[in-house]
Order: sequence, then structure tokens, then C-alpha cells
Amino acid sequence: MEKCHTLKRYAITFLLMVLVVFSLNAQAVFTEYSGKIIDGRSNKALEAVSLNINETNIGTITNSEGEFVIKVASDYLDSKVTISLLGYDTYSVPLSQLAKADNVIKLYVAVTELSAVSISAFKNAESLVQKVFRDKMQHLDDQSLFMTAFYRETIKRRNRNVSLTEAVVNILKQPNSSSLRDAIQLSKARKSTDYKRLDTVSVKLQGGPFSALYLDIMKYPEHIFTEESIKIYNFSFDEPSVINNRAVYVVNFIPKANVVGVNYIGKLFIDVELLALAGADYALDLSDKKRTKNLLVKKKPKDIVVYPLEASYKVAYKVNGKTWYYNYSNLNLKFKINKKKQLFNKVYTLASEMAVTDWEVNSTDKRIKIKDRLKPTMVITDAISGFSDPNFWGKYNLIEPDKSIESAIAKIKKNIEKEKQDKKKKSS
Repeated sequence: MEKCHTLKRYAITFLLMVLVVFSLNAQAVFTEYSGKIIDGRSNKALEAVSLNINETNIGTITNSEGEFVIKVASDYLDSKVTISLLGYDTYSVPLSQLAKADNVIKLYVAVTELSAVSISAFKNAESLVQKVFRDKMQHLDDQSLFMTAFYRETIKRRNRNVSLTEAVVNILKQPNSSSLRDAIQLSKARKSTDYKRLDTVSVKLQGGPFSALYLDIMKYPEHIFTEESIKIYNFSFDEPSVINNRAVYVVNFIPKANVVGVNYIGKLFIDVELLALAGADYALDLSDKKRTKNLLVKKKPKDIVVYPLEASYKVAYKVNGKTWYYNYSNLNLKFKINKKKQLFNKVYTLASEMAVTDWEVNSTDKRIKIKDRLKPTMVITDAISGFSDPNFWGKYNLIEPDKSIESAIAKIKKNIEKEKQDKKKKSS
């Protein structure tokens, strides 16, 4: 019961209802580079690849089709861009060698061998995980940080986009040892919702950018591993890997056979040298339909039953020297909605992701006023209205939209233009 209650507090819930500034990359002049990153052997597009401008905190992430866009201020055009992905050799290239568009960059799978001595340094995988969480403050920056991040939230019915929300947010990340809450401020945002395709049900994610931020399990370990909950899992070593040319342990975890409740299954990626968490991929175990029925639902009509089909999460960190910082996270929820007296079920997919595109140590004590702070319980689609022109984002870095999202944006722009023309006709 306590475990389920904890999950209810987790900021990944969504709502089901019947329908009745600060900027860190403030330079005005920038150059935009775009392209695609693929596997060097299979030519397969690589998702969630990290691109960072050397000697800066400017970066972005590739989308599910391997595509990226990164905007670089004129001061840094002589720099290199470093491209990294778990399991692949890191690649670094001068910006001067990149075209402005249509770059195709290949990454190659890294071969890493850790000696038996490296593994045997720990009695077992569980002792390694306990050490990582127990000693986490040795590898996390215990200063206040001010971050700029790009957030995207999409909702699909079957394979069609029905809602799209995008935002640039400012994050005041408090020191990890502080009891103060992290704060988020909306800097710039746009949305579109096709309520006709949503039919009689509106699907909304509670928390917005907080739903992504709370996946930072180093800052918020209570959402997955506490001193008590860590004991309910079996941990085992998998084949080691690399990220950013650094060797990482790969640790699998699954609930113990006799554990009752809804728990997680996944992998932890732990830096071999520093014993810090470099990333995690995990998912809720949804095999018991009776226990998971209506799980993660905050509010719904009485005549609706929700069955989660998938609930997966990812978080990635970036190292600077010997200190690790939150860099990227995403969540994917897929669920089936049964409504009484209706023959067909409806399947929805809800996805959100957030990538830190710039950050700085908050040495000047920047703050976000209380009136400007987003609430952790807010629904971002309710806080934003309207869409805008192709140059809406200006200098901000973002995650390049997938083709399906680009198609949705094109339709939105077409409708906006049509509305403008209709208004002109009426006024004349």
C-alpha cells in the first residue's frame, strides 16, 4: 500500500477529464548547425545523443530520428562540438568543419573490457548501488545552479498527435544538501491541442517540466531508491559500457520474487572511476493488471477505467571535471482507456522530455519570484495558449521535432495563416 502511495506522489501522473526571465544564452548573434547522427555500421538513427560545445555549458539532444539543431553564439564558433552516447565512442569535431545544415555524423560502438578485478572490488552489484547513493554528495555540485532547458510534451491517440506543448524554462536548482525546493519559471512556450481528436476524453500530464525534473534520481532518490526500497530489488552486473569515453558499470535491477506491489525494472549506468550515476533507464512493472489498473491516474470520470500499457523513464547526467550534473530526462506513458457502453477502447501515448541547453553556477544569487514559479501540480497545457511563427524560438536551443511533430506544426501554421486571411476578409 505504501509503495502505491509513493507512486501516486510521483510527478508522472496524468489527468483524465470529460470535456464539457532569465536566459543564460542571451547572445543576440548565433549560428545554427543541423544534421543527423547515425550508427556508423548500420546507418540507424541514434536517439538521445548529447551534443555539447566544448568549454561551455551549451548543448542539445537528438530526437528519436537522430536529428539535431544547435545554435552557437558567435563567441564560440572556434570551438569544437563533442558528441556522445552510451555505448559509443565519443566524437569531437571543430564547428568550422561542419556545414550549416544536413550534416551526417557517424558514431561507432565502443568496445570496453573491465577486468574481473574491477568487478570484484564490490561484494556484489547491490553494494555498488548502495555506495553510489550513500556517497552521492561527493560527486554532485552542492551549489545553486541556474539552468535553461527545453521541454516538450506530446499526446497521441493511436499514432496521431492530438496535443503538442513546447517550452523554454529557467530552472533554479537548489544545492543538493538544501531542503529548499527547485523552482521552474516559464520563459517562452507554445501549444496546440486538437480537441476533436481527443474525443470525449482529455488527457493531461500533471507537473509539466516538474515531471521531467523529478526523474533526477540523484536529487530525488525517494522516487525510486530509498534505504528501505533498495532492499526489495535484486541487482546484477551486466556487460560494461562507455559514455563520453568513460567506462561505466551496467547494473540490472528487478523486484525480488516475494515482493508485493508495483515496482521498477531497469538498468543503472555507473561511472567506473568516480562511482557516480551517469544515467538510468527503467520502467514500471505492469504485469499485474489488477494492481496497476488506474495506476498513475490523478482524476477521471467514474465510468472510465485506465490500464497502463507502458511506463518507461530515462535520466542522463553530464560530467564536468569530477562533478556530475542533471542533463536530460524523458518519460513515456502508454495506456488504454475503457469507457462503459463503448465498444472500442482508446489507446493514448503521453511523452515528455527535457534537455538542459545551458547552465551556470548561481554565484550572483539569481532568484525566481514566487509569483513567476510554476507549481509542481500544474498542467502546462492549461497554462499556455496559442502557437506561433517558424522563428518563434529565436536564439534558444531545442530538441529538433520528429517528423510527426513537424507535420503537426505545419498544420498548425497553416491554420493560423488561414485564420489571419479570414480576419482580413472580414475586416475588408
